[in-house]
Amino acid sequence: MTSGAHTSDLQTLDLVRRYYAAFNAGDAEGMLALLTGDVRHDINEGETQRGLEAFRAFLERMDTHYRERAEELVVMASGDGTRAAAEFMIHGEYLKTDPGLPEARGQRYVIPVGAFFEVREGRIARVTNYYNLAEWSRQVGGGQD
Repeated sequence: MTSGAHTSDLQTLDLVRRYYAAFNAGDAEGMLALLTGDVRHDINEGETQRGLEAFRAFLERMDTHYRERAEELVVMASGDGTRAAAEFMIHGEYLKTDPGLPEARGQRYVIPVGAFFEVREGRIARVTNYYNLAEWSRQVGGGQD
């Protein structure tokens, strides 16, 4: 094992699992506690945001519009623990219309998601999420059939 500057793959796997456990519990503060102060957040088909306050605002917006759970979670990590990936299914409910997206009527959806992480000094320094927005839109009734 290397010095404290690096995280092992097992520690990184545990870190990412704790991140999703907090996500599933609706524990925003628990999620934020696992991030670096300068965390980079690459939003699916959107902008890159930086810092804990931007991440907190993102979580608050998400909680207003959606109720989601990550299920069938599979987490992988590089041997040195500096990178990780997660694959899972999001089971969600669209609670309130998110500006620029279809109207919310409590629609339920299930979509596959891929997420990628950078880890620094035992905390998540980058979160990048990918999912098929067109498929989500189709499931909530906003897409073309």
